[in-house]
Amino acid sequence: MRCVIARFPFDLVKAGVQESMKGIKPEPIEGESVIIGRRHYPVKQVGEVITRQDRRDFTASEVTRALTRLGFTCRAAAEVAPAVEPAPLEAASALLGAPAPA
Repeated sequence: MRCVIARFPFDLVKAGVQESMKGIKPEPIEGESVIIGRRHYPVKQVGEVITRQDRRDFTASEVTRALTRLGFTCRAAAEVAPAVEPAPLEAASALLGAPAPA
């Protein structure tokens, strides 16, 4: 399949991507990820390996789009729920060890 990543055309094949990632240890996932075989890789790591370009030269969405078209399962970045701060009265009660008001 022909795709464009960072303004450069690439002819990618699913088996070729799998072969390129064989023996490469996945880095910790902080954003978007892709499943290749039984491993979860960061999309940027896979893009760097298959294009031989610096990660700053392409976006994760470019690689995700190409890998999805090849039939790989891609996952979006996990959204972190914002921490809910207790009301001032509840925070003071917790500091004093009293039960929180109902």
